[in-house]
Amino acid sequence: MSTNEVLFHSNGTRNSGLLFDLTRQRANWEWMSFSVRRIASGDYYQPHSEKEEIGIVLLGGTCSADWGSGTQDIGKRANVFDGLPFALYLPAGCSAKLIATSNCEIAECRVPSTTSFQPKLITPNDVLSSMRGGANATRRIVDIMPPDFPADRLIAVEVYTPSGNWSSYPPHKHEVHNPPSEVDLDEIYYYRFHQPNAFALQRLYSSNGDRDTVVTARDGDTVLIRDGYHPVVAGHGYDVYYLNFLAGSARSLANTIDPNHAWVTSTW
Repeated sequence: MSTNEVLFHSNGTRNSGLLFDLTRQRANWEWMSFSVRRIASGDYYQPHSEKEEIGIVLLGGTCSADWGSGTQDIGKRANVFDGLPFALYLPAGCSAKLIATSNCEIAECRVPSTTSFQPKLITPNDVLSSMRGGANATRRIVDIMPPDFPADRLIAVEVYTPSGNWSSYPPHKHEVHNPPSEVDLDEIYYYRFHQPNAFALQRLYSSNGDRDTVVTARDGDTVLIRDGYHPVVAGHGYDVYYLNFLAGSARSLANTIDPNHAWVTSTW
């Protein structure tokens, strides 16, 4: 698997419009299409889906949103490092209109679905924030649409990894459907940083040892996890944010830890 198949760059210089747009067809995988857009103050965006469910995470800014239940002002943080998120879940056959009341950015993930659910707004009071790991593998997890969220396939999580720390560690995989111990999930990592020169390294290696690649992720980059183990380390001096969207064979985060590194948890 080449870097061109897993690492994708955004057009972060645009003042409005699409910064990133990756369809399932272009990604050559089954489940997720992913996009990021800026909406200039006063402009609007109208997502609609026939046979997909949609997860929208407000990365920063404010907007007025209507998904069929009346207009509501949403958004609080200026950027992803400025607090907890607002998000919107739209099931198949649902529409919404987002009118920017300040310059804002949204991330959107679409997954094939024909199952009937209710649209739902997720506020900062609804998400669950917790610490995970230990020592210099400590990071903060923000569950936006966890496995028990009323959706079909889509799962959404934000992760904050401090400077120099490891994340998604010990390395784990979710590539085979073998519940309850493991399910087959594709996963998106969408990276953001404070500083323009910041970076993180992500190691992508197969469970059979045939592939071992390291990619350098910078602000606005997206990394696709198709299979295998995928730990991350933040460059020293640079705090890392990444947004995970996942979808696959079951609504679960069941995974298998690399047995060569499972021992490290006993040191925490």
